[in-house]
Amino acid sequence: MTRFFTADLHLGHRNIIDYSGRPFRDVDEMNVALIERWNETVDDADEVIVLGDFAMGRIDETLPLVGVLHGRKVLLTGNHDRCWFGHRKGVETSTARYLDAGFDEIWQDRVELDLAGRRVTACHFPYRGDSHDHDRYVAHRPVDKGAWLLHGHVHERWQVRDRMINVGVDVWAYRPVSERDLSDLVTARAGHPCAPVER
Repeated sequence: MTRFFTADLHLGHRNIIDYSGRPFRDVDEMNVALIERWNETVDDADEVIVLGDFAMGRIDETLPLVGVLHGRKVLLTGNHDRCWFGHRKGVETSTARYLDAGFDEIWQDRVELDLAGRRVTACHFPYRGDSHDHDRYVAHRPVDKGAWLLHGHVHERWQVRDRMINVGVDVWAYRPVSERDLSDLVTARAGHPCAPVER
């Protein structure tokens, strides 16, 4: 079993194509490409942790797409997921809906994980930075205590900045990234944690 990470698929979200410069003609082409690249990368025995913002648009059409994706799927919710605890209302009902659609677990807020022997934090939000020109959802962001952070939310803004690694599809060829690749990236940058890698 291999563990993968991803974020910000925004399945069904037409405007994300323009917002993030995605190379797709329309939302149908985007959805098909994201599903194909996921399934080319992930086997049924693998696990994928999605760090938020899985599906948008007509949720009755987009949420069921989780069922055609390979692997065991865990959602650590983001601000665009209807089951995100930051919405306050309808979270329990939406959580059941996401589980019924095919997610094996739903996580909220942030978690501590083992990444090939190294403790890291995972959250939809980065310590700092945003897909907009100002930081939003500040109250929901993790506090930077020196740990490496796996996150989404910033789309194409960067792949690595300081000790923050964006696992979003926009900077990983529109497919999940493996735990090994992330661990190798952390190891390679351990001596230079403040040098940004913008992609």
